[in-house]
Amino acid sequence: MSISEWFTVYKYILVPVFLWFCIQSFKLIYDLCTTKQFNFKRILGAGGMPSSHSAVVTSLATLIGKNLGTSSPIFALSLIFAFVVMYDACGVRRAAGKQAKLLNEIVNTPGLTNVQVQEKLQEALGHTPIQVFVGALIGFIAGLIL
Repeated sequence: MSISEWFTVYKYILVPVFLWFCIQSFKLIYDLCTTKQFNFKRILGAGGMPSSHSAVVTSLATLIGKNLGTSSPIFALSLIFAFVVMYDACGVRRAAGKQAKLLNEIVNTPGLTNVQVQEKLQEALGHTPIQVFVGALIGFIAGLIL
C-alpha cells in the first residue's frame, strides 16, 4: 500500500491526531517562549489557546461531512459528539478549573485552614469560549483542506 493510499484509508484517524499533535506542540513551544522553562506536561495537558479538543472533533466532523455527506448518520453522530466535547470544554471543565484555582488559594492561605495537601490541583482544565471557537475554526479549516 502506497503512502497516498494509506493516508486515504486512515485520514479519519491521521488528520485529527496530526492536528492534535501540532496544536499541543504549539502550546509547548509558546509556553517555552513565554516562561523560559520547558514544561513537557503542556504536550498532554488540557487548557490553553487554542482548544485541541475542539479542533480534533471539528476536523473529524468536517472530514466526515465532506467525504460521506452531511445527511449521513455518522456525520450527525460526529457533529453531536463535537458539540458535546466543546460544551464540556468551555462549560464543565472550565468550571472545574476555576474551582481548583479557588481551592488551591484557600489551602495555601496561612491560618485559614489546617488541610494538608500532597499536590496542587490542576487549574488549567477547560477553555474560554474564544479558545474553543479558535480550535473549532482550525479543525474546520484542516478538515476542508486535508
